[in-house]
Amino acid sequence: MVWNSFHGRFSDSPRALWERLAGRDGLEHVWLAHEAHLGSFPRAVRTVDIEGPGARQALESADLLVANTHTEVEWDKQPGTTYVQTWHGTPLKRVHRDVRWAPDGVLDRLDRDVDRWDLLLSQSAWSTPRLRSAFRWDGEVLESGYPRNDLLSRPESKTVRADVRRGLGIADDAVVVLYTPTWRDDEKDQGSELTYPLDPAELVRGLGPGHVLLVRAHYLLTGRLRLDALPGVHDVSLYPDLRDLYCAADVLVTDYSSAMFDFAVTGRPVLHLAPDLARFGDTVRGFYADLEEVAPGPVVSTTGELVDVLTDLATLEQDWALRSAAFRETFTPLDDGDAGERVLARLGLSG
Repeated sequence: MVWNSFHGRFSDSPRALWERLAGRDGLEHVWLAHEAHLGSFPRAVRTVDIEGPGARQALESADLLVANTHTEVEWDKQPGTTYVQTWHGTPLKRVHRDVRWAPDGVLDRLDRDVDRWDLLLSQSAWSTPRLRSAFRWDGEVLESGYPRNDLLSRPESKTVRADVRRGLGIADDAVVVLYTPTWRDDEKDQGSELTYPLDPAELVRGLGPGHVLLVRAHYLLTGRLRLDALPGVHDVSLYPDLRDLYCAADVLVTDYSSAMFDFAVTGRPVLHLAPDLARFGDTVRGFYADLEEVAPGPVVSTTGELVDVLTDLATLEQDWALRSAAFRETFTPLDDGDAGERVLARLGLSG
């Protein structure tokens, strides 16, 4: 079995599925790993360099490949290999062939990976037709929910919450704000330094003592966004798995990232800092739904507006309770803690 998450990380739905199988007799596991993330893999896990020749060898000898995004390795899929594409989020923003714009040749190259897929996972019935449209996919889709979110519905999440906070030096009673913006297609290949739409200094100053900000760059922009060292601000872009940060957080701030759907499983507040909402929707990427109509929490344009909303989380939760419940019913009805088991059952690996 070969596993790939975000081009060489130990995370996401592949990790959640691997955790259900690790230690089971008769199964051999190999993770495609990038050197920047080797430290996050358990010592006993066998890895191969995703950018080295070993990756192709592993893929071409695999019975099963599980990946959460395109496996950007040149390889020839062998007869008998099953490729499960978990994907990495419900698509509020348009993806693949549905995007407004993409660099020449990129989608054609990625389509070679799509052609290898055998099974595509979906978080919900809402997500399925959008994924089919984006990938021009007429193969099998399993509406399972996302295995990566199983932890969020399980008692173990409390232990993970405490462990993450302890590891980051965050007090048990601190209010933790997790910020997870997505990437912009027209900025990805810019050589200049990029900046976050959020002003961390203004946020921590406005919220005051007892608040902590965790900043998580999109994996495509890790290391490219400026974040000054500030008390109460942690750069968690290289933290191994976002699901663990969800456990530690009290509130999520995002823009158009699929993190909104996953964090909603916790039942905690979700806010949207979206100063470029019109530009992103009209020219950069496009949306499958109107964010302001479906969002489970307020959509604001400035850090100052964000501070105003975050100062009273209890009122925020109360005011948005019905909208948040409707959001979960539409987008995450299958994220009940057993998505991973449903996937393994489909693959004949249950038990």
